[in-house]
Amino acid sequence: MKRQGWMAAAWLIALVLAAVFAPAVANFDPYSGSADSLLPPFTQGHWFGTDDLGRDIWAETVFGARVSLIVGVSAALLGAIVGVAMGALAGWHRGAVDATLMRLTEFFQILPRFVLAMIVIALFGPGIGKVILVITVLAWPQTARMVRASVATLRRAPFVEAARIGGMPGSRVLMQEVVPNVLAPVIVLAAMDVAAAILLEAGLGFFGLGDPNLVSWGAMLNEAQQYLRSAWWMAVFPGATIALTVLAFNRLADVLNAGLDPRGRS
Repeated sequence: MKRQGWMAAAWLIALVLAAVFAPAVANFDPYSGSADSLLPPFTQGHWFGTDDLGRDIWAETVFGARVSLIVGVSAALLGAIVGVAMGALAGWHRGAVDATLMRLTEFFQILPRFVLAMIVIALFGPGIGKVILVITVLAWPQTARMVRASVATLRRAPFVEAARIGGMPGSRVLMQEVVPNVLAPVIVLAAMDVAAAILLEAGLGFFGLGDPNLVSWGAMLNEAQQYLRSAWWMAVFPGATIALTVLAFNRLADVLNAGLDPRGRS
């Protein structure tokens, strides 16, 4: 597990660095075509070859990492914030507040992510902000349910009762004593949500619903469909990058779960 965790961390660090320093890492402009179309890998300085328009696939893959990471991290972070807030309120107040928030959570939890994302993009147009918003709306329910259960358990814990007896207001007890103790599994879920968001963004791009002004891995796969036999590299490299990135985030979640869970440490 440790070896796999280090491998996943190394891949993600390399991916982040490549995305941040994309103009320096990519040896060609991903938006500019050329007469050198459909060149195989390692030909004329094109490490991953070129596509049907002569664009460098290595450069497209590197710049595509920016879109995937921005969507994945932003959606997971916002989803975690909303989920923690909703779950903490439901678990702390119980009663009518708990019932109302949990019914709302269940409503959003049963909505199909991909179908809803396609409908929103089809109705309101493509855009990275819309993709992040849709994923955020659908990512928080699982976090909310988990946080609600943990807060409901901790609200009668001895250290919480001690804080109340000491005169600490209820809101401060919740934010300073209870919420910090439920964040460990939230971090694990957030890592998994990043992977799910990257897959969803790639799926939208594959169906032509991504932002046409940005390079994305899903859009690269969409363009590669008609060249699967004659130019396999157009699909293999972005597809492998998606698979490795999603696998790395899932493996990172497993490592975090083992490290943050007291039972795993024992």
